[in-house]
Amino acid sequence: MPRKRALLTVFLVVLVDLIGFGIVLPHLAFYAERMGGTPLQIGLLYSAYSIAQLVFSPLWGSLSDRVGRRPVMLISTAGAVLAYLFFAYSRSLAWLFAARLFAGVMAGNISTAQAYIADVTPPEERTRGMGLLGAAFGIGFVIGPALGAGILRLTWAPSGDANPYAALGFFAAALSAVSFVLVWATLPESLKERVPEQGLRVVRSSVFSPGFWRDVAAAGASSPVFGSLLLSAFLLAFGQSSLYGAFPLFCAQRLALSPGRVGLLYVWMGLVAVIVQGGMIRPLERRFGERPLFLTGAVLLAAGLAAIPLASGTLTLAAALFVMSVGGSLSGPTLTSLLSKQSDPSRYGLTLGTSQGLSALGRAIGPSWGGALYARAVGLPFWATAAVLTAAIWIGMRLVRVHARPAGSPD
Repeated sequence: MPRKRALLTVFLVVLVDLIGFGIVLPHLAFYAERMGGTPLQIGLLYSAYSIAQLVFSPLWGSLSDRVGRRPVMLISTAGAVLAYLFFAYSRSLAWLFAARLFAGVMAGNISTAQAYIADVTPPEERTRGMGLLGAAFGIGFVIGPALGAGILRLTWAPSGDANPYAALGFFAAALSAVSFVLVWATLPESLKERVPEQGLRVVRSSVFSPGFWRDVAAAGASSPVFGSLLLSAFLLAFGQSSLYGAFPLFCAQRLALSPGRVGLLYVWMGLVAVIVQGGMIRPLERRFGERPLFLTGAVLLAAGLAAIPLASGTLTLAAALFVMSVGGSLSGPTLTSLLSKQSDPSRYGLTLGTSQGLSALGRAIGPSWGGALYARAVGLPFWATAAVLTAAIWIGMRLVRVHARPAGSPD
């Protein structure tokens, strides 16, 4: 299969998965509330998916280095079908937690798709390839919430015994089934040659085990830049996911926005991501370079977060979200490309799986962090998170400085 056609297939597979994810995610809190969930339990429910993902992402990435990208993507998409059906049939908060945990366990598609793109793209095309995945995220979070709202509008029943959210799970399961068929029927294996088993072990450690952190420490020791990039993966995911716990509360309590208008703000952020990552990232990378773009993205992300509590209405809030979304859209794909270029080609899956594990750790902590700080002061989660992101800004400045230094200069 020609490279462009393979990239298109990977893009479509990730897009279909993200549409399903976007259908369910905005309504998860309301589903849990219907089952009697408290605000704390709802926050933990958002974290459950990421906790499972951070445990299993390195395993899926390393497994894809050994058995291939295609088998892992088939397993992951089939698992997503089951997870969404589990979601649809949930009748208690405990079952809903189990459904989200299982969905996180089977969420191996993103890191494997990143490794697939790294396999089939030359280094000079890597940022553009990773930008396609970013665009898939943006489009998925534009179409998914809109579809979810439409499905609920069509299936909502006046009876309190009916479960209007089951249709969301069934629809998302059908989309994941489509994704499975796409991989099965159209996607070839991207690994050109197999690495001998004794030369490539499957990592069975997670962020909760010493082995995972030994691998991270070894990467940092062999390349300080690589270690800094892995830290950035955590920081960026933490910064953006902190919105889940605090942002809806801020919109409802401070700006009196309805859930529908809050949903439109998420659509707005998705549109910005589509435009930046789908059409602008490649010419910007050619003009300015990956490292300056990463630094610019980190600055804009922190600035946008810090501006959210200052918003006095929908327009000023949309402006702050625009700045934040542009920042995330610039820093995300450039970071992934920089990571892949620092990695041995035979270990793209392991490297990007580890990166996804650290990102999942950030996404697991972020919502709880945001919610806990919001209880203390309205602006605190946004300003405190922006302060944490200054570490990513420092890393970006260091990357630019090292890159600009003449060869042979001391670090």
